[in-house]
Amino acid sequence: MLDSYKRDINYLRISVTDRCNLRCIYCMPPEGIPSISHSDIISFEDIITTVKQAVKRGVNKIRLTGGEPLVRKGIVDLVKMIAEIPGIEDFGLTTNGTLLANFASDLKKAGLHRINISLDTLDAEKYKQITRGGDLSKVLDGIIEAKKVGFDTIKINCVILESSTEPDAVAVAYFAQKNNLQVRFIHKMNLETGYFKQVEGGDGGNCKKCNRLRLTSNGNIQPCLFSESSFSIYTNGIDQAFNLALANKPKMGSLNKKGQFYNIGG
Repeated sequence: MLDSYKRDINYLRISVTDRCNLRCIYCMPPEGIPSISHSDIISFEDIITTVKQAVKRGVNKIRLTGGEPLVRKGIVDLVKMIAEIPGIEDFGLTTNGTLLANFASDLKKAGLHRINISLDTLDAEKYKQITRGGDLSKVLDGIIEAKKVGFDTIKINCVILESSTEPDAVAVAYFAQKNNLQVRFIHKMNLETGYFKQVEGGDGGNCKKCNRLRLTSNGNIQPCLFSESSFSIYTNGIDQAFNLALANKPKMGSLNKKGQFYNIGG
């Protein structure tokens, strides 16, 4: 698929749920968020139908996100169904890692290619503060299990405030190097003000090379994280939703006062 700026769109990020078992300070308010009703969450059947249509149009890279995708009931079944679709060359999942130890083996057997794990600090108390109650040891156990079951590509997503030379970022980088993990430093973004920078160690935030569309947990195709445009697969139909998203994909992200990271998928 080509957008109006001739960028080749071959990457679909899918938010399978807006729910999460953490309350990270840069993602949601301390009281949590009003969740989408279960009846409005996109079904597995509609996800699969959308993915198949996306692949027909040239998408070969899929990533599952949330909220936290591992809290979605039946997530392993969904992974297996997606993995069986011919034409998908790169199939990943982004997780906070706290449930990964219980899921890693089944996800690998189901056909998932790789995993991104959020980890902003190796200080257990600071991790608890950032996530409002999270247990760092569970994330570390998840990383160990993912390596044990044979995931060759495990990336660490580390959110930074200013620079990858910050003490927490340096510690995470050392941990990643020591454990043969890849690390990406993600500058803390702000949807409402439109602040973002290119990911260090990745192409995220590089608008000139952007190759992605997003399927939200309530069934909208969104052309850009930093855009308020979105097009429902239910009211428009899947093919037309893709057409509209491509036509309205901006040259560069601006701002988004309607969406949030937890319901779009960061």
